[in-house]
Amino acid sequence: MGVPVSQRFNPLDFYNQSLVLGYQLLPFRFIRLDAKRYVLTNEVGEYIVLSQDLLQDFVHKRLVPNSIVYNQLKSKHFLLDADSSVALDLLALKYRTKSMQIANFTSLHMFVVTLRCDHSCPYCQVSRQSYDKTTYDMSAAYAQKALEFTFQSPAPNIKIEFQGGEPLLNFDLIKEIVLAAELKNLTPQKNLQFVIATNLSQISDEILQFCLEHNILISTSLDGSEDLHNANRPRSGKNSYQLAIEGIQRVRSVLGVDKVGALMTTTKASLPRVTEIIDEYIRQNFHNIFLRPLSPYGFAVKTKTYEAYNSLEWLEFYKKGLDYILQVNKQGYELVEDYTSILLNKMLTPFGTSYVDLQSPAGIGISAIIFNYDGEVYASDESRMLAEMGDKRFRLGNLQTDTYEQMMLSDALLDPLEESLCESTPMCQDCGFQPYCGSDPVYHYATQGDYVGHKAFSGFCKKNMGILRHIITLLEDEPEAKEILLSWVRI
Repeated sequence: MGVPVSQRFNPLDFYNQSLVLGYQLLPFRFIRLDAKRYVLTNEVGEYIVLSQDLLQDFVHKRLVPNSIVYNQLKSKHFLLDADSSVALDLLALKYRTKSMQIANFTSLHMFVVTLRCDHSCPYCQVSRQSYDKTTYDMSAAYAQKALEFTFQSPAPNIKIEFQGGEPLLNFDLIKEIVLAAELKNLTPQKNLQFVIATNLSQISDEILQFCLEHNILISTSLDGSEDLHNANRPRSGKNSYQLAIEGIQRVRSVLGVDKVGALMTTTKASLPRVTEIIDEYIRQNFHNIFLRPLSPYGFAVKTKTYEAYNSLEWLEFYKKGLDYILQVNKQGYELVEDYTSILLNKMLTPFGTSYVDLQSPAGIGISAIIFNYDGEVYASDESRMLAEMGDKRFRLGNLQTDTYEQMMLSDALLDPLEESLCESTPMCQDCGFQPYCGSDPVYHYATQGDYVGHKAFSGFCKKNMGILRHIITLLEDEPEAKEILLSWVRI
């Protein structure tokens, strides 16, 4: 016989009985911020900074009720007392809200319409092909199957991003995909968006007119001033910077200023020039910049470019860059560092993030997926790059032979998702920054040979922990910087 309902254990009864004598601790993690302070975080990402003495008073239940620190900890769900009966229900509601994007499922679908490219960037993550090798173009048949796959996603928001190589070298297929996607969307009426990731060397009036008619956004690369950009992104003619700047101006003149964004990649040559790179973005009237490190995939591995500097060197680059960006904002020019903004939104809003690298379970497959030119389907852009190096560990299947269900339930996706969950992996599960970080099984597999990796040797962890310490220090110690950083939070 089952236990009568009246006799079953109720965790709330345990809390209620123990609260008569004081407060109870709710689940939290902590990590050192500096020599004197600790950061405490709970399951929903609320945080508070305490001195070591106050932390000890808190965990030994010596805090004075209704003191400032006591009330802060209570309001942020670090403690529970007799006057906070709804706290657990509210905590559960916040946890569900933070995890909503998992239920929405895959929204970003990337189409590699060609591997051909007219640039030869040494840090490129893709095993690109020469300009004339049309055998590395995606076929119309594969594109159609990829679209059928895309619209099986339950996500209300669908973003189709065209990648390469240089995708504009196969623009006829891009047009076919856009028109077919719009036709398919007449019934489900999803929020459909298109992005072309391009170096802009092939931009034309015809392409711009089509982008205008179909509201297509443009994403390009800008690594800094002319000499740095040309060195990082060489092409025949040594004019990649000139083509990029002219292309940006042409896009803005037809599509609008806000329809083109730029990304930079940090090379060894970039490290001493962060303020100069930021000045170039200001000169080109950009209001966003992503101080992006190198990645250990594709051509960047073959050329050993990604080994040019370590995580600590990049962190110094980032900190100097962020501090300069804050100074620029103080002087009246609005400029946002995108990765910082993503972290701030995860830290300070009720919502999670759609940024693949900062999700747990990992965002591979369940937030983003990529269709290669040859019909192969991968869990992420990075796993496609890993496959180009000969390792197809994250290959989900092929558009010609496998169904949506077979690929989304494949061991190639489910195994890394299960094994790399931050809440249960060694070191992550105890880390005070765990609610803000994410799981990146592709990175750890590429660098350490397994989905989890040893976090003490993880460049991914060193990067995020260094950034988070710097951000929280700014929020706690510099009121003017805090005001600017809070303006980067969007709800």
